[in-house]
Amino acid sequence: MKIIKTILLSSVMLSANQALIEKAKSLGLVAIPQDKKELDKIIDPKGVITPQRVELGKQLFFDPRLSKSGLISCNWCHRLGLGGVDGISTAIGDKWTKNPHALNSPTVYNAVLAKRQFWDGRSLSLEDQAKGPIQAKPEMAISPETLKKRILAIPDYVKEFKDAYGDDVKIDLDSIASTIAIFERTLVTPSRFDDFLNGDTSALNSEEQEGLNLFLDKGCVACHQGIALGGELRPFELAGKYKFRDVGDFLKKDMMVKVPTLRNVTLTAPYFHNGQIWKIEDAIEEMGRVQIGYHANKNATSIKDLNLKLMPITFKKGEIQKIVKFFKALEGRMPKIEHPQLPKTKVSILK
Repeated sequence: MKIIKTILLSSVMLSANQALIEKAKSLGLVAIPQDKKELDKIIDPKGVITPQRVELGKQLFFDPRLSKSGLISCNWCHRLGLGGVDGISTAIGDKWTKNPHALNSPTVYNAVLAKRQFWDGRSLSLEDQAKGPIQAKPEMAISPETLKKRILAIPDYVKEFKDAYGDDVKIDLDSIASTIAIFERTLVTPSRFDDFLNGDTSALNSEEQEGLNLFLDKGCVACHQGIALGGELRPFELAGKYKFRDVGDFLKKDMMVKVPTLRNVTLTAPYFHNGQIWKIEDAIEEMGRVQIGYHANKNATSIKDLNLKLMPITFKKGEIQKIVKFFKALEGRMPKIEHPQLPKTKVSILK
């Protein structure tokens, strides 16, 4: 009799887990594919990724000589050992300059999954995005001409570019940025959440599943959706004014804001565009106060159903902690990345 009860209980739990998977998918959540070919369609639709280009891109990503001072690399703000962020509220660049808009550095992990780059969403690709910080005066502050001269003055880089692209490769800002982007395209971190959506009903425990269900029913999925759980432009401050909106001038024009990814969110504090909130619980509470949830009732069967009932996002006691449990399941399996030995120069290039 106990065996029969156990079997029946397991069957009910399996059915409930499968129902939650289908609910999450119907409301717009998408898993990172397990199949490499399917993943390549997402991260490498043009077939540009090769081992040689990835290795070269990694070297360029870590090389501080791509900055005017010779001190700042891409990894300066997007530290791959720290969740892809710098862990400070405001990004700091050339001559210890703080970002003039008090902007926080977003994670580079899973950036390829987002439809837009930068907080204002102005770039539609990693290749275009990579060119911005290299030239920006408060960041790496190097001119395209100086950058080109430096790379051409490093024989091993010239050889690696030719090995990766052919002898007629043009080494300039565009090719350097696109090669960095090729490396960044590989920085994808599948998690237990993805395992769950891909059919492993035991990948999330009961508390994590409860948090996921709350995440759906509170309407958080209206903005944090898709494979990136974010990455698109959305209106901000729909229900109230963000309490740190005057730190920096980013919100002064009531602009649309790129929704940050929730993948690895528990590793990427501080939160919001100006990095003013350090605890994930406080970030969830503030988001609920500021935004209006597209309420997903129990009968919702598609992302369109989220628009049936607009209501403020409110949390009962204990609900935020349950959502945090789900967020911890979004911590992904990080690719193993060893800091490269960078090619040497024969002459001084930092003049």
